[in-house]
Amino acid sequence: MRENLTLEERRRYDRDGFLVREAVLTAAELGRLRAAAERTAAAAATLADGGHSYQLDGNRFVDAGYVTVQFEHRPGSHSVRVVEPAHVFDPAWDALLDDVRLVAPMRTLTGADRVAVWTSKLNLKRPREGSGFRWHQDSPYWIHDSDDVDHLPNVMVALDDASAANGCLRVIRGSHRHGCLPGTADGSQLGGFFTDPACIDESSQVLLEVPAGSLVFFSPHVVHGSLPNGSDQPRRALIATYQPADRPMLKIPAVRNAGS
Repeated sequence: MRENLTLEERRRYDRDGFLVREAVLTAAELGRLRAAAERTAAAAATLADGGHSYQLDGNRFVDAGYVTVQFEHRPGSHSVRVVEPAHVFDPAWDALLDDVRLVAPMRTLTGADRVAVWTSKLNLKRPREGSGFRWHQDSPYWIHDSDDVDHLPNVMVALDDASAANGCLRVIRGSHRHGCLPGTADGSQLGGFFTDPACIDESSQVLLEVPAGSLVFFSPHVVHGSLPNGSDQPRRALIATYQPADRPMLKIPAVRNAGS
């Protein structure tokens, strides 16, 4: 079993802004994590009932303590779209965050001997209703909360097969090399967090159609997004973001070091 990145893998990540390791998790592991995803979605929906609800660009968000729950992009939807942080809801996520298959590559990508969790996010793209996400980078979201956004790499754990039909992750190859890019000026509330189309070369787009159990490591600066799920298949994923050890998390004022 590969754990540390090979030299060639690191070169590909540095060149492209992302790296895929296909079908790393077993069927049994995926079964446990899919069950955890459904428990998390149900718990987050219940938590949201008592939280602070608000609208951004017409879409519903709820803050409950340090948890943010996003709902699907249609009026009156009760379908959970995103839960952040996710690892506080289920011990299966906590165990995953400490898994050497995630932690060892992250030590290389952060340039640190030990790593900590920055945030974790559960994405739930339900069949025929999962909405897409416009082109964006993660770093502009975090730059006001971190002095070191260059060292906040992500790993997406694909819980289901990802395809163009169910709205797989797509990235702009090499876009990470330009750092934080300007946002849009379209007058919307969140427009500044979406990448200015003038900065995007869609001819460099890569659709990450990967089998369930795959790990996709990607830079906080790489431009990425997804289309809606128009299929009958779900596309659930856990995205974990790491940082050098002994630093507090994004939404929780505590340190959560990862691995041994």
